[in-house]
Amino acid sequence: MKRARVQKLLGNLAIFGSAFLLYLSAVVIRWSEARVDIHPAFFLFTQYFLGYFCILILLYFQKKKPTPDNFVLIIGRTIGNALAVLFLYKAVTATTVAAASILNMTYPLFIGLFTYIFMKNQRDPYSLASVVVAWGGVWLILAPGGMELQMENLWGLASAVFAAVAVMFLSFARDHDDPESILYYMFGLGAVFVFIFFPDKIHIPDQWELYYLSMSAAFSVIGQYLLTVGFRFVTAVEGSVLSSTRILIAAFFGPILASDQALGIYGWAGALLIFGANSFIAVRKAKQTT
Repeated sequence: MKRARVQKLLGNLAIFGSAFLLYLSAVVIRWSEARVDIHPAFFLFTQYFLGYFCILILLYFQKKKPTPDNFVLIIGRTIGNALAVLFLYKAVTATTVAAASILNMTYPLFIGLFTYIFMKNQRDPYSLASVVVAWGGVWLILAPGGMELQMENLWGLASAVFAAVAVMFLSFARDHDDPESILYYMFGLGAVFVFIFFPDKIHIPDQWELYYLSMSAAFSVIGQYLLTVGFRFVTAVEGSVLSSTRILIAAFFGPILASDQALGIYGWAGALLIFGANSFIAVRKAKQTT
């Protein structure tokens, strides 16, 4: 019993740590603007490249080979993830790290919406109602302090849409393939796709470019690893709620770490509405599967 409690505590800490590190990976992009001009695609390519190298080492020590069973689902996961992260990084450069991170974390709302539209057997009117309420919070982030929409914030919302698509493809892919195979092809194919579509943005980095690229990629890869480890020891609800704390982390640490303008009362209200809706959807989903 004591061991289980320790494992659960470590799992909670791992997921919270992953939320903070994934936030920092975006903050580094803002830090880099003071010294270098790096395209978001270059950050994404470096992240995939480092992730691919790490999964190769893991597979070597596990003496395993990637054996994809449903390659279509892996491709869907790869494309969705690549567009989600690329739009998130674009949002960071166009708006604030806080707004970009908070809007990116609205992806559970889109999952709830897509599930209600396309999966009749999983429809939940209560989750749909929470999505409708949460859109009030989304609007408070999109148009803080007034009714005028800030168009640049749509990059963050677009990242959430594709993140929802990526997560849904991942949920289906897990029924056919092991996590290592999914990550192997997601990182490898993701790096290839980014290089094909942004060849002029990928080059041999100089000292400062390498510094920021490596730091952002390391935070992201370690964050994803901690997230994977943490979910082994906590329930799906706990994991989902703790992952959503990136919303609160971004809102609180934005002015401290990223020189963001502090969220006003409307911004904080929007962040709390989105966080509450994400938590409610996670609880409802758990009840549906038990």
